[in-house]
Amino acid sequence: MAVLSSARRVLPWACNGQAALARVSGGALGTGRSGGGSLLQSRWQSSLPQLDPVDRSDEDSTGGDIDWDNLGFGLTPTDYMYVMRCPQADGNFSRGELSRYGNVELSPSSGVLNYGQGLFEGLKAYRRADGAGYMLFRPEENARRMQDGAERMCMPAPSVEQFVHAVKQTVLANTRWVPPQGKGALYIRPLLIGSGAILGLAPAPEYTFMIYASPVGTYFKEGMSAIHLLVEEEFHRAMPGGTGGVKTITNYAPVLKAQMDAKSKGFADVLYLDSVHKRYVEEASSCNLFVLKGDTLATPATAGTILPGITRRSIIELARDCGYQVEERLVSIDDLVGADEVFCTGTAVGVTPVSTVTYQGTRYEFRTGEDTLSRKLYDTLTSIQMGLAEDKKGWTVAID
Repeated sequence: MAVLSSARRVLPWACNGQAALARVSGGALGTGRSGGGSLLQSRWQSSLPQLDPVDRSDEDSTGGDIDWDNLGFGLTPTDYMYVMRCPQADGNFSRGELSRYGNVELSPSSGVLNYGQGLFEGLKAYRRADGAGYMLFRPEENARRMQDGAERMCMPAPSVEQFVHAVKQTVLANTRWVPPQGKGALYIRPLLIGSGAILGLAPAPEYTFMIYASPVGTYFKEGMSAIHLLVEEEFHRAMPGGTGGVKTITNYAPVLKAQMDAKSKGFADVLYLDSVHKRYVEEASSCNLFVLKGDTLATPATAGTILPGITRRSIIELARDCGYQVEERLVSIDDLVGADEVFCTGTAVGVTPVSTVTYQGTRYEFRTGEDTLSRKLYDTLTSIQMGLAEDKKGWTVAID
């Protein structure tokens, strides 16, 4: 892989830094004093993300000493990350480059640290069963969702082509960390952040797009077993007119308290209710929800407070192919507790069956096991993702 030979230990910001500096120094930030430009330049450059040098001289070609059979959903640092940046003034991202995985240094006044101006995505790369390369699942949809979120958060975003190219390069640079077929996947985390320094509440003057990766197994500690959920009544994940429908970083820290309280009681996660009526189920902390009653499968409609999951959209289509009527609508708590089957979907969780949901102290049980719709959809989806079944929908992207 010749591309790795040019990877740098310090990110190459200088390519566009002078032009951006000239634009800024001629505006409100200019000092008007002799020599002010060099001071401004040094401060401008210090606001840009830099990577610490990382000594990986002991790396081998096997992924280290990972126990692939017991791989959970935790961070295992890989070898390389992908980075490119964009001055807000022109909205165009520079050519990205691979750099060694390492810490990122930011100005304390960066937009992401002060005002949470950031988005992230999540997708997976799978090793093909025949050993001939790797598979991505609908990466273009992740790129489009990031673009939608960037518009809401007043940020520029990479094009679909730039996004997919960056994902491919990240996978190719970290192939030794892709788990064996059936043992997991390489989780890919694209980030878009306001990296430029800003004091007043306003969009950042500089943006950074980066991707890192980690090998992962199942998301919940229960593995592929059915999980137990708790309906949260005090805290809400999102509200109408907010940012619940985009994958901004600011959506996730507020759910931690409710999630940790639920886990301390033995639950895998929390189900959130709508913030207006407090009667309609929305989603879990990090995944969408489906309820099955008879031959009708329902999922909460994405009307601004629910993340439009890519796995969610794929499951809707696969369920319809199986002859089920699928409804995107308000799903009441009564619909939930009266369901035959309940399951969650997401890039991280895949298709995870729900065994019980506890609401107002009462535990409601649902059908699980091999002869369920969730199991059928899980098998169909993963077979497509890993290249074990013909992809008639054009969802997968091969990396050779």
